[in-house]
Amino acid sequence: MPLFLPEQLLRLELAADSDEQTVSRTLAQLPGQAFHDAASASAWQAQPGDLVAFAGAEAHHATSVRRLKRDETLSVADGTGLELVGAVAATTKSMLALCVEQRIAHELATPSLTLVQALAKGGRDELAIQSATEAGVDAVVPWQAKRSVSVWQGRKLTTGQERWASVVREAAKQSLRARVPEVGEPVTTPQLAAALDGAQADAAGGRLALLLDPEAKERLTTVSLDRAVEAAHGEVMVIIGPEGGTDPAERDRLMNAGVIPVRLGESVLRTSSAGLAAISVLSARLGRW
Repeated sequence: MPLFLPEQLLRLELAADSDEQTVSRTLAQLPGQAFHDAASASAWQAQPGDLVAFAGAEAHHATSVRRLKRDETLSVADGTGLELVGAVAATTKSMLALCVEQRIAHELATPSLTLVQALAKGGRDELAIQSATEAGVDAVVPWQAKRSVSVWQGRKLTTGQERWASVVREAAKQSLRARVPEVGEPVTTPQLAAALDGAQADAAGGRLALLLDPEAKERLTTVSLDRAVEAAHGEVMVIIGPEGGTDPAERDRLMNAGVIPVRLGESVLRTSSAGLAAISVLSARLGRW
């Protein structure tokens, strides 16, 4: 069953048993301004038996690429965990109407999983966040590490974050995830350490930060996760360094902020694959898998 992430949704004032011709005619008569934020907010409150419609790139993909037809099943999600499952009621070249059959609220898992990924050249950082999203990560943060060959500065700070958001959105859709991981603002090592210092100072905080380090003595498979598991809103943060490894001075600064170095095994993974391996191990340990 395909999943789509439309930017806006519209509720149709039609009966659930309306014939295809009636629904198609209604879609064709909709003004362009019918799809807007207020209407979308209302449409996401749809219940089984309601008819909703979406347009734009997602509708084009559904109708022209996937060529979905009447009565075929699909789902739409708002990216924050709400999913509407139903059958196609009608399509046009640019819109699709769905008869809602099921409404599902996907809660954020606890503890959540965050990937802090160092910027890397050749698209390796994008490959890292794509695979981590498919594996179930809940948030990603771009890290401008000292040894990162790729540098985000000026306008690139904005365009880079937007590009990462697009990558995780597409990965979430391909892996049928109703909840799209949040992409945080880029951080430098001092900014990351300062945020972790604050978390350490919070006695009730449940953030556990782990740095993948091939020279670490502690293994990711055995390190205690109790701090995150026992908290009401726990978080396990995995920090992945750039190609060439984390600079020793950065490693020390992060450790002073409470970060625990851990390793996966005897082999050294690339920055593009280390995050996926770490998220996979943690997902198994936390009972997600």
